[in-house]
Amino acid sequence: MSAAGSTSSVSWSGRGVAPTRWRTGFRQEHQQLSASVIVVFSLVVVLYLSQSARLNRVGITAPLVFTVAGTLAAVTTFDTRVDAGVVRALTETTLALVLFSDASRIRLAQLRLDAALCGRLLLIGLPLTLLLGFLSARALAPEISVALALLLASALAPTDAGLGSATVLNPAVPGRIQRLLNVESGLNDGLVTPVVVFAIAAAGQAGAEQPDAVSAALRELALGVGIGIASGIAVALLLRRARRQSTIRVALVPVAVVATPLLAYYCAVAAHGNGFVAAFMAGLAFASVRQPHHPTGPSLPVRTDDGDLVLAEGVSAFLGYAVWTLFGVVAVAHLDALFTWQGLLFSVLSLTVLRMLPVALALLGTGLRPVTVGFVGWFGPRGLASVVFALIAVESLPDTAGLRVVIGAITTTVILSVVLHGATAGPWAARYGRWVTRTKPPVELVGSDA
Repeated sequence: MSAAGSTSSVSWSGRGVAPTRWRTGFRQEHQQLSASVIVVFSLVVVLYLSQSARLNRVGITAPLVFTVAGTLAAVTTFDTRVDAGVVRALTETTLALVLFSDASRIRLAQLRLDAALCGRLLLIGLPLTLLLGFLSARALAPEISVALALLLASALAPTDAGLGSATVLNPAVPGRIQRLLNVESGLNDGLVTPVVVFAIAAAGQAGAEQPDAVSAALRELALGVGIGIASGIAVALLLRRARRQSTIRVALVPVAVVATPLLAYYCAVAAHGNGFVAAFMAGLAFASVRQPHHPTGPSLPVRTDDGDLVLAEGVSAFLGYAVWTLFGVVAVAHLDALFTWQGLLFSVLSLTVLRMLPVALALLGTGLRPVTVGFVGWFGPRGLASVVFALIAVESLPDTAGLRVVIGAITTTVILSVVLHGATAGPWAARYGRWVTRTKPPVELVGSDA
């Protein structure tokens, strides 16, 4: 498996495959982005950020803005075709940074009160979502391979708290529920990434005899875990010592933090390990070793005000804008060639039954009220991780009818999620907060100021 630490036998360039209309957003020969595209993208970034607080209040999120921008660019006279290597580097780097940032925001010592709930969502809810998604994909689209069905289920399993930031950052929502949603979204993308890269590898190797595929995958996973933990701990200890001895300018510490996931990722790739797992584990290890600069209490959200992570989160956000724009160019603009009724039905199921039923089963017996279970179940938006997985699949796999069904279903699901979760996050959070204030449910308020 290579895909940059995922699947070496999979061709990112798609050699020998005649590109269909929906894949013409890629050029296999070297081609620089046109200046007009960079100018327009940069202008949209500046304009959006200048009005982001106002736009977010009315449900207009960054994913929506940049997806629309990419879609419009693709259907206008702009030359949006880019070199396949550019797409590969961008998507891999973005996912590595996102995995690291998500993991490093989580303070393990702060989660003692919520460990049981988080464990239920990640160890019961997530596997159930994968299983139900796989079975639904096989039932709705029996013509696609087992590997592609697994790819569809796993690519849409992780959630993105960024799409529901009006929920997880709303002070009306109890701190415990904020942490629960944040921890789930911060960890589930890292947990599901090995499944995604394995599915891409299996789909790309269809028909090939690989009796040791499972052992090779486990070896890559083990290397990724070991290299990631070693990298995260080493950097955290080095920065702690440098701070103590005043051998580093404090303002430059965030630069070293940004370099950490790249160090872990490419070390793992060079060792033929799983780079994405390495970046994720580096974030967990870094978070567990580094010393926070500000005192924290169990009532605070999982997000940290520690300045060390500000640059990493900023770079991740900027690269995320580029990925959402590519999503508009490559997938949304060509949805007419990808859309199927099976994909639409799977999308609806993915955002409702396939998410909410596993959450409800996972949280049985916890004492959380049905209103809270429904709130947590609904706010499982599909976002950046799903988009990156889709782009990696497009770049990794040959064009087939089955792949188009998968990409169409992922695209439809993400579009629906961006619109629906963006529109409902603020109002539902406020309504839920009023319910909490009125009823004061004891389990939900554990470790909260309310």
